[in-house]
Amino acid sequence: MKTLHVKKSDVERHWLLVDAADGVLGRIASQVAAILRGKHTPSFTAHVDTGDFVVVINAEKVRLTGKKMEKKRYYDYSGYPGGLRERNAQTMQMRHPTELIRRAVKGMLPKGALGYSMIRKLKIYAGPEHPHEAQKPEKIVLEGIGQ
Repeated sequence: MKTLHVKKSDVERHWLLVDAADGVLGRIASQVAAILRGKHTPSFTAHVDTGDFVVVINAEKVRLTGKKMEKKRYYDYSGYPGGLRERNAQTMQMRHPTELIRRAVKGMLPKGALGYSMIRKLKIYAGPEHPHEAQKPEKIVLEGIGQ
């Protein structure tokens, strides 16, 4: 059997819709990252972006287990002296609910140009509404998420 080498021009992309309501952040992020990489397709090639577009709705309703809401920290550094900003997950979820999922998924993708092209296919929205109805996203239920 020959090894399949997929080219960027051969990739057929689909749009998938994920409802993150009452899902655990890490479980959602790991499965979304696998879809963005294309690991769910038989034509997966590690050095080519073979993944699909993913639309995540209800990001404001995502859960963290244990005491992570109060104890988990997110850091941003401006590059200037005294420019370190530190926030906990609860503050992040109140101010920027989409950023929790984006950072979790981004950390699970490859670093460099390949990972940058994959993260651009992720669309996250805080509420149940999204502007991608024209793409007809197919609703999927992720494993281990109570929906």
